[in-house]
Amino acid sequence: MEPSPCFIIFSLFFAFFLITYSLASPIHGIHPLDEKYYASEEIKCKDGSKFFNKARLNDNFCDCIDGTDEPGTSACPAGKFYCKNVGSTPKFLFSSQVNDHFCDMQNDCCDGSDEYSNSINCPNTCVMGGHVEYQTTKNKVSAIGEVDPINVKEEAKTKFNLEDLIDKLAGLKIVIILQVVLITCGLGFRLYHRRAKSRRRKKALSLNKFKSALSL
Repeated sequence: MEPSPCFIIFSLFFAFFLITYSLASPIHGIHPLDEKYYASEEIKCKDGSKFFNKARLNDNFCDCIDGTDEPGTSACPAGKFYCKNVGSTPKFLFSSQVNDHFCDMQNDCCDGSDEYSNSINCPNTCVMGGHVEYQTTKNKVSAIGEVDPINVKEEAKTKFNLEDLIDKLAGLKIVIILQVVLITCGLGFRLYHRRAKSRRRKKALSLNKFKSALSL
């Protein structure tokens, strides 16, 4: 029994989804222009000293002296962490500032991406300009100076968050693609069913003609 077009289309879509998902998995701390550089399974240190495989990328162990293999951790002293800072100005940080359990929106990433270890939650203040200073005490974020941390968080929530919008649009795109595939799958199944029915009819007619010829 040969597989139906619906099954083939669904299998292809599932494989495409897995590949897209794996490629879409974020690599912390890299510049968008370096995404292709880090896409291969074997990556070369930018100083040309050695190669490392993708599994050793951001594994918190320094393989490249220049920090190529650790763009998103503090393992390499020479490493640099890239902040996207959507809604504000992108910048590079020294690796020592990554996951240091300190929210400093003036000197760190205003989007809080340099503190992704979940040990502390730094609010995204990029849409506010990214110049609100924070310090941490016992895993809590408190404001420095005259800034009220509660008001800052409330303002950050009410501001238009471009990063959230981008994520929502990406999710909507996947939903639309899935709907198109399901519709195509349904049409393909109907077409396959009609063709199979037509083949059965032709086969039955041929058999009847053969039987008639034998009876003569």
